[in-house]
Amino acid sequence: MSVQRFCAWHNIVRRGHVSDSHLELSIANAISETGPTFGRKLMTGYLTANGIRASEGRVGRLLRTIQQPYHHARCNGARNLNPVPYTAECMGHKLHIDQNEKLAMFGATHVLAIDGFSNKIVSFSSMPIKNNLLIYEDVYRSAIVNHGMWDQIRVDHGKEFYLSLFIQEKFAGYRNNQERQPYMQTQSTKNHKIERMWPEINNRVNYPLKTALVELMDQEILDMEDNLVRYCLSNFTCQLCHLGISRVVQAWNNHRIPGVLKEQVFIIHTF
Repeated sequence: MSVQRFCAWHNIVRRGHVSDSHLELSIANAISETGPTFGRKLMTGYLTANGIRASEGRVGRLLRTIQQPYHHARCNGARNLNPVPYTAECMGHKLHIDQNEKLAMFGATHVLAIDGFSNKIVSFSSMPIKNNLLIYEDVYRSAIVNHGMWDQIRVDHGKEFYLSLFIQEKFAGYRNNQERQPYMQTQSTKNHKIERMWPEINNRVNYPLKTALVELMDQEILDMEDNLVRYCLSNFTCQLCHLGISRVVQAWNNHRIPGVLKEQVFIIHTF
């Protein structure tokens, strides 16, 4: 308290300290970019990804005052929890890959890859339809090039992952633990580590876009029977989804992990 009073009397602030007015403006701009669904943890992560560092307490207080209806909506929202126990020994043990087709009728499909130990989203892609080559190049290969080989990949029984699984099995000798199976294909309900991420993506990216697109269809502005319209709409929707998902990924990968030391978080996120 003596140090705080001394700094207050002499107008001394910590290096990199963000004033309340600047932080409030930054949060207001972030809300206009991300929408109303980011809470204090994800918003803190999103600000950190954009070079603005502030404590969760300050961000939470400003979120409660800037947009009170958004705050009440988040407080009253239901949380989707999966009670099934899960174990991943370390970063690089399990890589979960899955697809999301909530916007498939508009020509947009998302594929996400997440590390099972740290929950870090290591790669993602949006494409018109499920494509083996795009999933391998943009999702699997990108994750391997940037982070190294995972001991095991977990996917569902979809055929869109066959190329990635073939490469994983072909280069199985480069894995850290070669006693594990190089990949596992299970039901989607058992690939729950990545399934928990889809509500985050749906609430922040898919549902707002789908609401707007369905409204355009109801007003008969979009003619989905026209192949040219469908092609242009698919291209435009994929670009919007890529922008929205990239913001969610930035916020998610930079938000604080409760109960984990900063040194461990740094090691995990720089793996």
